[in-house]
Amino acid sequence: MTELNIAIAGAGGRMGRILIEAVLAAPDARLSGALDVSGAPAVGQDAAAFLGRPAGVAIAAELAVGLAGAACLIDFTRPEGTLEHLAYCAEHGIKMVIGTTGFDAAGKAAIAAAAEKTAIVFAPNFSVGVNVTLKLLRQAARALATGYDIEIVEAHHRHKVDAPSGTALKMGEVIADALGRDLNDCAVYARVGETGERDPSSIGFATIRGGDIVGDHTVLFAGTGERIEISHKSSSRVTYAHGALRAARFLADKPNGLYDMNDVLSLHD
Repeated sequence: MTELNIAIAGAGGRMGRILIEAVLAAPDARLSGALDVSGAPAVGQDAAAFLGRPAGVAIAAELAVGLAGAACLIDFTRPEGTLEHLAYCAEHGIKMVIGTTGFDAAGKAAIAAAAEKTAIVFAPNFSVGVNVTLKLLRQAARALATGYDIEIVEAHHRHKVDAPSGTALKMGEVIADALGRDLNDCAVYARVGETGERDPSSIGFATIRGGDIVGDHTVLFAGTGERIEISHKSSSRVTYAHGALRAARFLADKPNGLYDMNDVLSLHD
């Protein structure tokens, strides 16, 4: 069996460690490198030190060191770091699985441009369950196109720095697209004071931050006399790591191109 050489960005963080553990446990993958920002406490340490057993791979701050020999980089960090990694990977033909959220339009454009040089899976959520939920939401939105108000409620841990979550925004985009709307025109992100009656064409968002909530998302379709709720709740970040590994395997034979989890899971209409 040919092993897929995978490097992990943000190796000293919570998600980075979960990704490292998943790669080490996968029979068809090999941890080829690990990255963290310069000055981070984990730099120079063995990437698997937290597991109590060495992986033989030191966490590096230099991209040339951490990405040496990597076929694919899995990156769940911050936009500014991911974009730096993106430029290097595109230049050196290293594939990327990007789970970072919070990109602006310019950042998303940079990812699309890099995909002309290398293969990238870019998704706001790598949970298989979340992506199946997105498929269900598209079907529900089409069936409930009139007479139902749509609200998206998401909850995450206190350390999350962007809001609404990338997953909540993706849910909104999927629903808006199914209804023939542009989310930029119909999204409502805050309500306070004298708001007036609800615009029936709007899609509302509510954000909760607290404790150690991994990630909860609920879409409410509220009609007259009934309401439908479609929810996904994450109890562990491991599901994101397993999805990221599926994405890395998907990229193995792709020379370039921009893909999402619908491609990985064959969920396109």
